[in-house]
Amino acid sequence: MEMFTPLVLATVINAVITLLPLWHYEAWWIRIFDFPRMQFITAIIITLLLAITLLDLSRGTSLLLVIINSGCLLYHGWWIWPYSRLYPVEVKASTTAQPTETIKILASNVLMPNRHAECLLALMAEHQPDLLVTLESDLWWQTQLTPLEKEYPYTLQCPLDNLYGMHVYSRFPLEAAEIKYLVEPDVPSMHCLVVLPSGNKIRTHFLHPAPPSPTENDSSSERDAELLAVANSIADATQPIIVAGDLNDVAWSNTTRLFRKVSGLRDPRIGRGMFNTFHAGYWFIRWPLDHLFHSHHFRVITLKRLKLTGSDHFALLSHLELSAQQDNGQARLNASPDDKVLARQKMAEQGVSKKDIPSPH
Repeated sequence: MEMFTPLVLATVINAVITLLPLWHYEAWWIRIFDFPRMQFITAIIITLLLAITLLDLSRGTSLLLVIINSGCLLYHGWWIWPYSRLYPVEVKASTTAQPTETIKILASNVLMPNRHAECLLALMAEHQPDLLVTLESDLWWQTQLTPLEKEYPYTLQCPLDNLYGMHVYSRFPLEAAEIKYLVEPDVPSMHCLVVLPSGNKIRTHFLHPAPPSPTENDSSSERDAELLAVANSIADATQPIIVAGDLNDVAWSNTTRLFRKVSGLRDPRIGRGMFNTFHAGYWFIRWPLDHLFHSHHFRVITLKRLKLTGSDHFALLSHLELSAQQDNGQARLNASPDDKVLARQKMAEQGVSKKDIPSPH
């Protein structure tokens, strides 16, 4: 029984890291526990296996340790399970041999001090996306990406040296394009209509809210308010919509789930994998920070995670077919009255509303 005390301590830690995120307190040191659920699952499995193997399970205290760890494992597993390949896909795959209406978006957090722009240019040449969205791109990056403007003549450019610069390069015309500072005066977002060759238009929102962290914002309030203001803005929209970017939140957090409920957008990763994009340098500390959500109008052609030399993020390549008249997958998540109240409260705390979000048609 010499392992009993260490296993008790490990179980207490597992219980604490499981219960803390249930507290809706927005401080960074609470919300940070939303991120590493896979790492928590690994720690819990190790504790559980050691307890089963080394302890006398005829003793009530030993059995209690097994029950607590099993409960923690089931809870974290409930959040992770939809992002496994064993779960039904939320968005159907395209079945058209040569779809005529598609949009391919490469979104990349380049890491501002990174000086390997040639890698991003090579990815563009290899994968030929219709749009490139860059995050953390400053004036140096804008200069390095200037050659793209010959093939991608429609641009939105907001170079900043504070890690929140953004750029969009598009083959397709952009209408009603706006750069907005929704919550914080130095954190931009980009909003526009992408006009496909057919004339059909896709409403797009590209976001990079600041994260809750000891070096950024003390709480998640600013991030949550921006995401939920966008969600409220598109909740009743009927046109095709895409929201993409580095949201500084994981796919399985309460905030992202609330965003999906309020907005009605689908997550093409569900049933296909996690597509962990951060941290690109450490395989054992990874979670999905870069996202693409879309309305019910689309089917998935392909989703890929791409290596960008020098960046701490993988790039995310999303290729979608616009098939608005078809059944493209499962029903949306629906927001309860309590969800809508919570979203309004979070927006009110930061003085932002859906009226602040551009809603081009």
